[in-house]
Amino acid sequence: MPGAYSHEAPSGSCSLPTGRTLLVGAFVVVIVLSISMVVYFLPKCTFTKEGCHKKNTTLTLVYPLATNGQVFPWPKMRLPSAVVPVHYNLNLHPNLTTVNFTGSVQITLLIIEDTDNVTLHSLGLKITKATITPEATKQPQNVQVLEYPLHQQIAIKVNTMLSKGQKYTLDLKYSANLSDGLSGFYKGTYQIKNKTRILAATQFEPLAARNAFPCFDEPAFKATFRISIIREADHIALSNMPKNTTTSLTNGLYQDTFRTSVKMSTYLVAFIVANLKNISNKTAGGTLVSVYAVPDKMDQMDYALEATVKLLNFYENFFSVAYPLTKLDLVALPDFEAGAMENWGLITFRETALLYNEETASIMDKQIVTLVIAHELAHQWFGNLVTMEWWNDLWLNEGFATFMEFFSIEKVFPDFQVSDRFLQTRFRAMKKDSMNSSHPLSTPVETFEQIEEMFESISYEKGASILLMLKDFLNETNFQQGITQYLMEHKYGNTRNEDLWNSMAKVGSVHMNVKEMMKTWTLQTGFPVVTVKLDTTANKIHLSQERFLRISIPPNSSSSYHSYLWHIPLTYITSSCSNYAQPKCIKKWLLKNKTDTIDLKEPNVTWVKFNMNMTGYYIVNYDKSSAEELNKLLQNNHLAISDQDRAGLINNAFVLASAGKISIKEVLNLISYLKNETSTAPIVETLLQLNDIYMLVEKRGDLSVSNLMKKYIFNIFGDLIDQQTWSNNGSVSERYLRSQLLNTACNLNYDMCVQKANIMFTKWMNTTDLSVLPSDLTEIILTIGARSVEGWAFICQMYNQLQSESDKDKMLTAMAKTNNVQHLIWLMYSSLNHNKIRTQELPFILAISSRSRIGYLFAWDFVKENWDDLIKKFHLGSYSIQTIITETTSQFSTKTHLLEVQTFFDSLTDKISQLGSVHQALEMIHLNIQWMEKNLKNLEKQL
Repeated sequence: MPGAYSHEAPSGSCSLPTGRTLLVGAFVVVIVLSISMVVYFLPKCTFTKEGCHKKNTTLTLVYPLATNGQVFPWPKMRLPSAVVPVHYNLNLHPNLTTVNFTGSVQITLLIIEDTDNVTLHSLGLKITKATITPEATKQPQNVQVLEYPLHQQIAIKVNTMLSKGQKYTLDLKYSANLSDGLSGFYKGTYQIKNKTRILAATQFEPLAARNAFPCFDEPAFKATFRISIIREADHIALSNMPKNTTTSLTNGLYQDTFRTSVKMSTYLVAFIVANLKNISNKTAGGTLVSVYAVPDKMDQMDYALEATVKLLNFYENFFSVAYPLTKLDLVALPDFEAGAMENWGLITFRETALLYNEETASIMDKQIVTLVIAHELAHQWFGNLVTMEWWNDLWLNEGFATFMEFFSIEKVFPDFQVSDRFLQTRFRAMKKDSMNSSHPLSTPVETFEQIEEMFESISYEKGASILLMLKDFLNETNFQQGITQYLMEHKYGNTRNEDLWNSMAKVGSVHMNVKEMMKTWTLQTGFPVVTVKLDTTANKIHLSQERFLRISIPPNSSSSYHSYLWHIPLTYITSSCSNYAQPKCIKKWLLKNKTDTIDLKEPNVTWVKFNMNMTGYYIVNYDKSSAEELNKLLQNNHLAISDQDRAGLINNAFVLASAGKISIKEVLNLISYLKNETSTAPIVETLLQLNDIYMLVEKRGDLSVSNLMKKYIFNIFGDLIDQQTWSNNGSVSERYLRSQLLNTACNLNYDMCVQKANIMFTKWMNTTDLSVLPSDLTEIILTIGARSVEGWAFICQMYNQLQSESDKDKMLTAMAKTNNVQHLIWLMYSSLNHNKIRTQELPFILAISSRSRIGYLFAWDFVKENWDDLIKKFHLGSYSIQTIITETTSQFSTKTHLLEVQTFFDSLTDKISQLGSVHQALEMIHLNIQWMEKNLKNLEKQL
């Protein structure tokens, strides 16, 4: 826990240095820095024992200096390929009282090229002893250890050349502190019967195994691992593999040794030492599945175990590849930054992503738990069994796992109706990908910050979206055979982007160039807008494509924007065969050129609808007459096209208007049919779009337009809102729709909604039992209750008394939505200081408060004032920092705020100002300003 452990200042007096001492010291520092800079940047110079050798030909590598002043033998961020690890024998002793640990590791090395050093990763570890032993002689040899912290590397210098083809054992002993953050080998806290306990856990992805043991910390350096952990009697130790032996040591300690692992990357290694309890069951294939949590939360583990067993059975059958380990542990950790982590055989979760309280959690809580479990289980194949070679192809891990989470739940848990959630996932991906600051799925990365920033919407959500598009175009059988081929060809190995397409192409019934098509989706930034013009006279459809960007691009722009070209697998139906449930009515067309023409075989076509169920990763801009025909169709019989198609039309219209390609009037004409709509997908998409506009308008202080918007929303949805019951009745889709409608109504102060929520909040205050509330609507009720000082204080009091993390999340949301400045400031600083609210919640608190009328200004001020502390708590470039930067600036829509944000980040280091999330935040403000300039006046006229 940050701040829980401190060192006392040494006793005695300290005298300030004299002015002369300061001057001399400063002069020496300047001289040393100047020499270092000259040495580092000296061109065409390689340092040897004889000095600097200059060449008149090509530029040679400049080798940096180690911490002891010697030349460090490796100049690059990526490790050399001269030496590869074969096996790690890792021994650890974490002391949960002193909060540090000692370790030793014996790494079996295979020499690929003759070399006089071994370069590997190490960060924050104090190496106390190092030797290297040739397999041939078994005689240990002393070595020198050089450190280069800038690259988080150490070099083991040997006296005798290491010979190609030979094996050696590198033996390192070291010590370190358990990390105060949430990565590496870190300490966490939890409560048992109101007493605070400490645990030790790991989070290594992407770059933090090096914080726990010296290693070759890159995905391609796969090896086997044998891990031993010393613990106290009242703790258990867990790791990737099953426990092999337990040995009693002196002083009441025990050593657990685990079986040797399968071949895997360092970022998948994991171990935990804590007082945890578990429940277990076996899959059809005999795998022992266990769910672990702190003892006070054992009653929330049953559902996760049930879902895991079912999903693991499904994956083994679908992939035709058995899960390769004999056990799988799922562990809920109280302190955990991400949602979950797919460590092979030991998956770790934030508690809210694994634990489920049947009495008080909502159906959406249950759906989310199932989705997260499905995602991490998919990783046991995509990511663990087959791993991307380097982080530039992270999408091969995360895109597949995101796709499979939805696909598997549609098969195993169809009642969850996750298709609407997957649709929103695709819309989110396209919102990010329509920005100039986006990047290709497969994109070069090298620095630590660039690698961290790959863990965002493009890798996950765009990756999943293009896989859905490919599955629908190839058909499910061919797609399934292709991914099985991929897993079989590359198991226990590493892959690049093109390896997947090569495997897909080997499926016998695939008669198209998959690689050629999919390269256009993975190696280019963004996605296309397809312009559709129906020529009813000639009975043709004229098509054209271009890159879609929301930011305005000058017509005469000479940028590469005009050179983008995709191979787009189009799907469409026409008025002559419009039954979207009949496969024969759905036509396919591969658009490979800038323009193309489809000759319609059926006569008298009056309308066309492209991108069936929005499964294609593109948007459609219809010519005026075609758009009018679709509008008429919606007005007269909106059920003629599917609910997801209706949602797609609505989304595309709002997005096209944001880029100025159609008017806001056309958007409002399109959605006017919604008074007759009852399906979840189109209603929720409309509410989200209108709410985004409303929040921007509200924060500009334009009360006339914001009041007109409220009136407009209630005019369309008021009757449907009035029909909603405050209950948990209905299907999952109906329950989700109810929560979204009532959430909108209460946020916009709809009298009936606010009154009902206040009545139910009072009922909860009188009983202190959350089960008296409809769980789907608990967050709405708490949010209204938190508007009063007494209500907010009561929620805050109850927050730390609850054991259900999903309930606590709802309370945190309600507290963060307050317009009470004192409450907001308390909430932010309590989380920053890990005081009553965990630090891992801070990005969430800032994101929620940034959406409120008062909170958005205070959240941004908090970020500016506490920036240095924030980047100590969370890694620069991490998803947490990305969230903080983008969310706390997302509601700005004035040039004054744009300048303020730009100036703040420019005042920081280049490393920070060049973050992708900073560029995204600035572009988002530009887009908000652009939207207001293009649409605000017209919106007011139309309302």
